[in-house]
Amino acid sequence: MWASSFNVRRTRLVGPLLGMLLAVWGIVSLPVAHAGETPTTRIGVNRLNLAWLSRRDQERVLGEMATNGVTHARLSLSRPIDKSIEGLEIASQLGIRILLEIQLTNKSYFPGTARPRTGFGRIWDVHRLSELDLDRYRMGLRDALRRIDALGIRLEAIEPGNEINFSAYNGDLLVYRQPGERTPRSIAELAGRAAFEQGLDKYVEALKITREEVRATVHSSDAAIVSAGLSDLRADWADGRGMERLDPHEVIALLRKRGIDSLVDAYGIHVYPGQKAAPALSERVRHILDFCRTDNAGRPCWVTEWGIANTVRDCPVDDRKREDAVRAVRAVFQQLTDERRLTAAFYYDWDTEQSYSLWRCGRLSPAGALAVAPAGAQETRTVLP
Repeated sequence: MWASSFNVRRTRLVGPLLGMLLAVWGIVSLPVAHAGETPTTRIGVNRLNLAWLSRRDQERVLGEMATNGVTHARLSLSRPIDKSIEGLEIASQLGIRILLEIQLTNKSYFPGTARPRTGFGRIWDVHRLSELDLDRYRMGLRDALRRIDALGIRLEAIEPGNEINFSAYNGDLLVYRQPGERTPRSIAELAGRAAFEQGLDKYVEALKITREEVRATVHSSDAAIVSAGLSDLRADWADGRGMERLDPHEVIALLRKRGIDSLVDAYGIHVYPGQKAAPALSERVRHILDFCRTDNAGRPCWVTEWGIANTVRDCPVDDRKREDAVRAVRAVFQQLTDERRLTAAFYYDWDTEQSYSLWRCGRLSPAGALAVAPAGAQETRTVLP
């Protein structure tokens, strides 16, 4: 979710206490379902920019997450790498299972001659995926995974890249000098189509590297490989902000033609359906996720970001409208889980972005309790103060 970065410029809870909490919430292992078994969904939450915090603050934030029943978290491998790994270690010690998003915009993965595409001051400048140096990427990833392995950390899943179909995270897509122009509706309309397609080729190679390096680890060799979570932004939104994006359905189709199904266990996708009446909300979510498939038809999806905004800032927070929307989205997720088309959903975000944050007024909000409740338990969750 690009907007968060504009707004974002203690004691560990382990041992008996964590065991007690796990018992209270009935948290159990969530393996991949086999034939004849009832499928389950990994339910988690994003925590952005953990590497920017001191160890004390990392412990505080992750401790609050664990205390409130969060069992899975999407965390990033980003600069500074040492601090990222520190956060992973703390999360692992708290029993939180980790989806590791690898930030492919990391300048260490690009040659020194590469220059980021400008965002004209409206968005950050970002490197072009087509200029990714695969050897640098392999070396950087291998080093990080070895250090993570040495700490005994098991990664539940790896997600190389983020929103590669959106100009905020892929410099092969343009930011216009002035917003308001019509942006491309398909790859055929891209002025920089050749570069974008070269970037997709590079991305598939990066997936191969990721799979090889993850399989070579000791503790994470069975981790799921999830393709980069794609943005669900609408074309009219992109027009108004002068930022190119492509529909995720088209990009998944382009990646499938390049053999992605042999490399990933799931497709990553982001879902921001807005606040609508429940029927319209459900329809929107189902449309976004209609390429999530099983068997030879494709791969199931991991929703690596989803969110409903609540712009209210008062305390205590009035979360009633967001509760209704969260309940409707979770109902669709459960249906897709039953169809074996969805295997994970990570809410965006825990506490860093005011409109979307679940942590409000020093506690988990009512909508937050619904968002992170284990599958099938949304209506019975108790929130600790």
